[in-house]
Amino acid sequence: MENPGFEKSKDDPPQYEETSFSSNGFKNGEHHDVRLSVVSAFGHNTLDRVPNIDFYRNAASISGHRAVRPSLQQLHNVFQKSGGLQNTVEEREAGNSSTLGDVQSVIPLEGKDEGGVVKFGWIKGVLVRCMLNIWGVMLFIRLSWVFGQAGIGLGIVVVLLSVVVTSVTCLSMSAICTNGVVRGGGAYYLISRSLGPEFGGSIGLIFAFANAVAVAMYVVGFAETVVELLKENNAIIVDPVSDIRIIGCITVVLLLGITAAGMEWEAKAQIILLVILLVAIGNVFVGTVIPSTQDKRSKGFFNYQESIAKENFIPDFRDGETFFSVFAIFFPAATGILAGANISGDLEDPQDALPKGTLLAIFITGITYLGIALCVSVTVVRDATGNRNHTITPGASCNFSSACDFGYDFSICQTTKCNYGLMNNFQVMTLVSGFGPLITAGTFSATLSSALASLVSAPKVFQALCKDNIYKGLQFFAKGHGKNNEPIRGYVLTFIIAVAFILIAELNTIAPIISNFFLASYALINFSCFHASYAKSPGWRPAYKYYNMWLSLFGAVLCCGVMFVINWWAALLTYGIEFFLYIYVTVKKPDVNWGSSTQAVTFINAVNNALTLSGVDNHIKNFRPQCLVLTGSPRTRPALLDIAHSFTKNYGLCLTCEVFVGQRDKNLQEISAAVEQNQLWLNKHKRKAFYTAVASDNLRDGAETLLQASGLGRMKPNTVMVGFKRDWRTAKPQDVQSYVGILHDAFDFEQGTVILRISQGMDISQILKAEEEMERLILEQQALEMEEDDFQMQGVKGFFRRPKKSSKKELTSRVSLDIPQASNLAKMNQRLVEASSQFKKKQGKGTIDVWWLFDDGGLTLLLPHILTTRKKWKDCRLRIFIAGQPERIEQDKEEMQSLLKKFRIKCDDIKVIADINARPSAESWKAFKDMIEPFRLHEGSKETTQAEALKKEHPWKITDAELDAFEEKTNLQVRLNELLQESSRAAKLVLVSMPIARKGSVSDHLYMAWLDALTKNLPPTVLIRGNHKSVLTFYS
Repeated sequence: MENPGFEKSKDDPPQYEETSFSSNGFKNGEHHDVRLSVVSAFGHNTLDRVPNIDFYRNAASISGHRAVRPSLQQLHNVFQKSGGLQNTVEEREAGNSSTLGDVQSVIPLEGKDEGGVVKFGWIKGVLVRCMLNIWGVMLFIRLSWVFGQAGIGLGIVVVLLSVVVTSVTCLSMSAICTNGVVRGGGAYYLISRSLGPEFGGSIGLIFAFANAVAVAMYVVGFAETVVELLKENNAIIVDPVSDIRIIGCITVVLLLGITAAGMEWEAKAQIILLVILLVAIGNVFVGTVIPSTQDKRSKGFFNYQESIAKENFIPDFRDGETFFSVFAIFFPAATGILAGANISGDLEDPQDALPKGTLLAIFITGITYLGIALCVSVTVVRDATGNRNHTITPGASCNFSSACDFGYDFSICQTTKCNYGLMNNFQVMTLVSGFGPLITAGTFSATLSSALASLVSAPKVFQALCKDNIYKGLQFFAKGHGKNNEPIRGYVLTFIIAVAFILIAELNTIAPIISNFFLASYALINFSCFHASYAKSPGWRPAYKYYNMWLSLFGAVLCCGVMFVINWWAALLTYGIEFFLYIYVTVKKPDVNWGSSTQAVTFINAVNNALTLSGVDNHIKNFRPQCLVLTGSPRTRPALLDIAHSFTKNYGLCLTCEVFVGQRDKNLQEISAAVEQNQLWLNKHKRKAFYTAVASDNLRDGAETLLQASGLGRMKPNTVMVGFKRDWRTAKPQDVQSYVGILHDAFDFEQGTVILRISQGMDISQILKAEEEMERLILEQQALEMEEDDFQMQGVKGFFRRPKKSSKKELTSRVSLDIPQASNLAKMNQRLVEASSQFKKKQGKGTIDVWWLFDDGGLTLLLPHILTTRKKWKDCRLRIFIAGQPERIEQDKEEMQSLLKKFRIKCDDIKVIADINARPSAESWKAFKDMIEPFRLHEGSKETTQAEALKKEHPWKITDAELDAFEEKTNLQVRLNELLQESSRAAKLVLVSMPIARKGSVSDHLYMAWLDALTKNLPPTVLIRGNHKSVLTFYS
């Protein structure tokens, strides 16, 4: 079922058509041409088609026409229907076909302007973006400090560990994005389509927010660098903090202008920034081979020296820093690997571009980080004063650092804080470089490129999230504009968030949270790959083979560990936010179906659990009613469904079943539609039940099929539930025989049997049909009035003239005049509607009366006990009625109390009926005789020949001999009804042991008369008969 909130655009993810065995696959009025390839391949005309990619496209695919192969029904039935081959199979489907909750581009093919849409290749779209995002300010400002603290050895470990995390994540991402077509949404799209909307929706929101705040972080970094330059030149505008805000806001406005101009302009800006960054990086390498000046030497730069390399190789952690704290500071520099994935909708071929571009970007940036770090670490000492006069005095000893080997004594740094060297100066790159201002330009380029990438990523991811309509209130931001479907509204929202955090100007607290948000995304991408591999779904066939499910799991665990290393409280906060959003999406249950690995694992677990259960023998303690409920369509007998659901709730199996009577071929399409519609209805009304349907020549055969074939392993029905056949007196004898036959079959298959009778009836199918007809007429009336209003409004000028809109109440009353029978039907059956919905409501204080007359294994006692454990019935007290002898009343009562105590079943009262064998009153007996009179044969008053002829003509009628043989049992049913009316007339629900008709001895109409006489003029009554196997035990 398609989510009505979806808006279709060409950046939408792909939709998957649901196959229906009952659909013919064609639409009315379509033209189908014979394909010559079929004729040439097989030598004769045939509906069968040769394999073709067009058969596997999604509806309204943007990459080609969607063709539909012939349905199985067409191949199987076409010659029976038409006598020959008239239609062939190619079909061009419209873009509004039904989906399973996933959408793709539905722009009409003739309306596309492919030349106007900007799509990027793997270099400009992925490689450049990822490199610019990974090369941040860390490269020029903090990298030297990291290697100063950790030393060359552990510094390399820090960089390599970061590269391992990002590389493993990239391998997982490559596997996911090559397992089918990738659309817009980046990390959100990959995670949601792999793990489902719960994980995707939670991570998508925080990932988009993290990118929006990252814009502010990068812009503030840029502004701080500008303010430092202003300080050096005494050009402060207001004060340093205010200047950061002013410059930051101006910068964001300029960046927003670039992105709003379109992706093409943004890509050009990125290329310019990349060139500047590459020149700055090259400037560092060049500077290390230029002979150092005296000024640079005094600041600790001595070109390449072996002694400096040896000294800086070992770690020298200061100021409370550790390996993990240093790693936490460096790792955010390695993030940014999703910059290409975040614009996946703007890539020509995401499946090819993302793995190639991202892996190459990680490799290049990793080599760059290591290369620059090593170059700086073997040319600059850890501490330097910057004072040219701090040289070694002749004859003096110096062993403070390797600078002593080059004539400088920086030993004063042992007691005084120095301003230069790897440990003290964040501008070491400027010192080492050949031309200092280029490093400043590189810093500008690194911050602005990262800010620009985040400013593009956040709206793109957010737009994809909004299009999927997971969060109903965010649908406003799903709309795109222009040829590239630009998320202008998302840009504005990102701009507002970025400006808000820039004005705060204190991002040191928020920075760890943002890093953890990114890491949470990496962790879920890795877990998605592991989960999809673990599920072993046949649909998991990634083209990228260089991945391993256990490596992906290791990457997920590693990402989670790094989150706590960076900041433990930020990690807990991230998990808390993600868990809250996960619960929210789970509760809201968005109407989407993406074939996630979560579904696949759920199926595997269900199969494994069913197999495990099959290997264990049933035990009385674990018995629970597994109900097969013959409701027909569940909507038509809600009372029967509700009482069955109260028995099973969330803890037992409940199958709602329908038998389509008639020829199977004619019912197949109707069955297919009914299965989907009724299961959706059950889910919508929160009924934990399954719907199943069969086609059969008659009701009994269909029910017998259900009794034999329903269930799986140990999860098979053990209790059959039906409604009482109120029209048995007017029904055809064959229908009565079929109904009673179902009860006989249930006993034959050793099923517990339950019959529900409500005096007003249960079948509301006619009312539902009348309501549907009423709705249809109202819609027609509304359409007619709208046409009339449009006609009247033609030529009327002004903005204040509006057509009057009729209320639904007015329309209903108006339509009722046209179809009085529908309105009257609704009024006449008001009591039936109320009776049908009585079990939906919470039951007030009252009693549940249990007439446990025959020991059937305990089902008659267990079912009412289960009812009292449900919220709707918890205010009802249990009363037990048993048959007894006048001289043993107290003894029988004590024995039943003892039995109930051992069963741990509480009851409010136990009543022993001592006069159950008394003859019914004359009035009751006369009413029973009048009931069965039309069905009696009266062979005793006729001659033998005539009597035999009547028996052959009406074998279903009740004979005098039969009445005489079962007189006592007949008296019992009539007498029981008198007692029931006397004792249980005010009960909320009555449960009575069901009488059994011996097969072949009791006629169907006599048995129906027993059931009718037993339950007439009573509150809702349930007849119960267990299968005479114990379902209760007092053993532990």
